[in-house]
Amino acid sequence: MAHLSYEEAKKAVIRGLIILGAITIIEVIIALLAKGHMIEGFHMNKLLYGFLMAVFSIIKALFILGEFMHLKYESKALRVGLALPFILILWAIIAFVHDGNSYLQRRLDSGNVIPVEMPPVPVLPAHETPAEHGEHVKK
Repeated sequence: MAHLSYEEAKKAVIRGLIILGAITIIEVIIALLAKGHMIEGFHMNKLLYGFLMAVFSIIKALFILGEFMHLKYESKALRVGLALPFILILWAIIAFVHDGNSYLQRRLDSGNVIPVEMPPVPVLPAHETPAEHGEHVKK
């Protein structure tokens, strides 16, 4: 982008913001559809919903990396060198989540889980603040 004039660079940034805004609007529409807020009684499959949200998020992340962090103007070796750690971290997160779920499922199946009871959380009426409720702040 160093070879662009100020006006050309400004147009490129506005174009990028419009693209990101459009993708974000699509994500919001998908989220509202998936949860049944736009069409009464319609709920999207959770797997499809998660997949679509992940795909659009990755598209936005790659666009930001390429356009605003100028990676699309760098050499291919640098781009691959930066992509490899990202892919490995993503793989590690997926592997750890899968392993944790597997461990939890085995514990639940074996009955070796000690139930923990949480004390109830007091709910204040919407119009009261903690000070009005009798809890005073120490100064």
